[in-house]
Amino acid sequence: MSLDNVKDQQVIETSRFVLRPLRESDSGLIAHYTGDERVARMTPAIPHPMPPGAVEAYVARATSQTREEDIWAIDGTPDGGEELKGIIALKQMDRDQSEVSFWIAPLFWNTGLASEAVKALVEANPLNNVAMFASVFQDNPASARVLIHCGFDYLGDAESFSVSRNATVPTWTYSRKL
Repeated sequence: MSLDNVKDQQVIETSRFVLRPLRESDSGLIAHYTGDERVARMTPAIPHPMPPGAVEAYVARATSQTREEDIWAIDGTPDGGEELKGIIALKQMDRDQSEVSFWIAPLFWNTGLASEAVKALVEANPLNNVAMFASVFQDNPASARVLIHCGFDYLGDAESFSVSRNATVPTWTYSRKL
């Protein structure tokens, strides 16, 4: 698949990985990793089990010129690693703000990958935001630590619906001025 249709999505390079636009060939690893209930439960939008065609539809939305968020694969091939270790995304909000979301494959938990990916995205600031926001489920303190480590400040408690849990789940909300 050509990336010509991925309008204005910056590639962000680090010494350990590259944040790059998704491509069709990522579908298999996305399905494999999001099929793990531990990943699905920590995100608002990933269902468990994953319905047929859902990953392909996700990749199609991510590569559309009319997409509503920029989604990057965390590609570990620069250091000889996996082509896809996780996903990080920015959803544009009003007033030059975005919401950051991410998930990391369990194989790469506790390796600093999430912190490095969030830090790289914040430093690159590909949408030229004045602020970024993020929220995590309160039973996911590891992701909260990632945000704090990357300079996000706690804003308050809220709640969000989780598709995989079929329930509303308490969240912590964070922000970072840029």
